[in-house]
This record gives sequence, C-alpha cells and structure tokens, in this order.
Amino acid sequence: MAEQSEKDAPRKIKAIAVLLRNTTWKCGRVERLVVKYMQQKIQRCGRARTPIKEMLQHFKLSGKQKSEFLDAIKRLEKRRIIKIERF
Repeated sequence: MAEQSEKDAPRKIKAIAVLLRNTTWKCGRVERLVVKYMQQKIQRCGRARTPIKEMLQHFKLSGKQKSEFLDAIKRLEKRRIIKIERF
C-alpha cells in the first residue's frame, strides 16, 4: 500500500482540488486549513479550483508535513468535501 501511495504522490501534486461542500464538521486541523484556504480563494478570486501544488507552496510543507497534507487531501476526497481532478 505504501508503494502505491508513493507512486501516486507526484500525480496528486499536479492535480487540482475542487471544493464541493463548505463544511469542516469532524475534520482534523490540516483538513480545516485546506478547506479554509479554498474558501478564501473562492471569496478572493471567485473560483473553487485550486492546484494542490499552490497549496503546498502556500503552507510551506516538506517531509512528514507534506505526507500528512496529502493524506488530509485524500480524507477530504473520501468524505466528498473536495474533488481531485488529475491530469
């Protein structure tokens, strides 16, 4: 399973996240940060699409934090709060 996520990580970084629902009920700290960032993007720019690479640069993540961030993205996608569009 770890091998699959390692192969999938570069594809996730090139993907775009789309906010579907504006809720953070039962979400962890990282998930709330992601949803809040995407809400702010909607308010400023008027678009619900945000590249994951842009979020990584905004939060200045690396190493273990980066993997926690990607796991949080996966959990949000599983709960259908965001949708990941891969290229």
